[in-house]
Amino acid sequence: MTQNDKIVVGLDIGTTKICALVGRKNEYGKLEILGLGKAVSEGVVRGMVSNIDKTVEAIRKAIKQAEEQSGIDIKVVNVGIAGQHIKSLQHNGSITRTSLDSEITVEDVNRLTNDMYRLVTPPGSEIIHVMPQDYKVDYEDGIMDPVGMSGVRLEGNFHIITAQSNAVNNITKCISRAGLEIDQLILEPLASCMSVLSEEEREAGVALIDIGGGTTDLAIFKDNIIRHTAVLPFGGNIITSDIKQGCMVMQNQAEQLKVRFGKAIADEASDNEIVSIPGLRDRTPKEISLKNLAFIIEARMEEIVELVYSEIVRSGYANQLAAGVVITGGGAQLQNLVQLVEYLTGLDARIGYPNEHLGKSKIDSVKSPMFATTVGLVLAGYQALDERVNRYTEMANTPVVRSTNEVKPVQKASNSGGGVGFFSKIMERTKSMLIDDFDDKQQNY
Repeated sequence: MTQNDKIVVGLDIGTTKICALVGRKNEYGKLEILGLGKAVSEGVVRGMVSNIDKTVEAIRKAIKQAEEQSGIDIKVVNVGIAGQHIKSLQHNGSITRTSLDSEITVEDVNRLTNDMYRLVTPPGSEIIHVMPQDYKVDYEDGIMDPVGMSGVRLEGNFHIITAQSNAVNNITKCISRAGLEIDQLILEPLASCMSVLSEEEREAGVALIDIGGGTTDLAIFKDNIIRHTAVLPFGGNIITSDIKQGCMVMQNQAEQLKVRFGKAIADEASDNEIVSIPGLRDRTPKEISLKNLAFIIEARMEEIVELVYSEIVRSGYANQLAAGVVITGGGAQLQNLVQLVEYLTGLDARIGYPNEHLGKSKIDSVKSPMFATTVGLVLAGYQALDERVNRYTEMANTPVVRSTNEVKPVQKASNSGGGVGFFSKIMERTKSMLIDDFDDKQQNY
């Protein structure tokens, strides 16, 4: 089976929507979207599952829509995870090799990476990603790729991302009850990075800000390596709540006001424009000043952007972002947001659209920033975030394709989008699969 035969499904369990996306690579290496399913997310609060039954129902609805549109029988998905519980830390690890003369192999590098998953984490948390930064061979440091070098001691600096075990377990339960399997559990800002950032931006230094409904996610790249990640518990929903309270309107009316008339900079709003909102039973319509609406939105957006910028400063990379900031997610569609971000951070900014890796498709709506994470989850089935891992996979002759989601007329099979590198079986705590067991099963395919 080739990469072009593989069908991958991304499932984004968000605060406002649950989205399932079915894709495959075309002959030009671009992602072709076969089906899209969406459902209102009522069981998720700030990126975390709070009601399993409601979330399962929404997942089933989204998957059913995607199946009907694509004609694919979906059984295995790549799932995103977010929430305030996500933490990141830097850690240094090392291994001692027995032979001085032999070259460092992919197995040596993988052994060092695997050791990081054995770190003791705070009670109630677990490691979901281990991201290599650079390596040190004996006394030589700053090495990006140690494979092929000679040395006894191999050290590595790692960016380690942890999540709350309960949050992971709740997602796992939801997927299982919906009749699906998890192939990869991926931090959502990492998925968004795959779909909206160019290689040049990741090399030069860039901060990705993904503004979702319940959370705002941050990921910082430098020298094509992920350097810092964070999840802040504020998103578009808190702006809607501010409008609801400030303008004294219903929740759905506040959301429509934000989407249709909202501006991130109050000075850009007209002083004279008024919007009439239907009143409640037998009451006169309510008139809302667009200037006041913009003031409410600007106040909250300033707070969110300042929190993100303080996180960028805390990472130590604030002065190394030559490519500035890329804003994506549903919140990125707010008018004048780019100007506000540039003003508050002093960095160049642009909106990130997930269309760089997309080929021709009948579904144009996926090119919206709100689908950046879902598109990234599909792309994660074909490649790793770090190019070194793609290269190591080829060198080790590890099969990239495990099996596929089947076209509907074919009998159902346990199937998946494969996944490589950081997003491999080593992170699949739900199956508690040992590496040796995984190797044995690979031989049976």
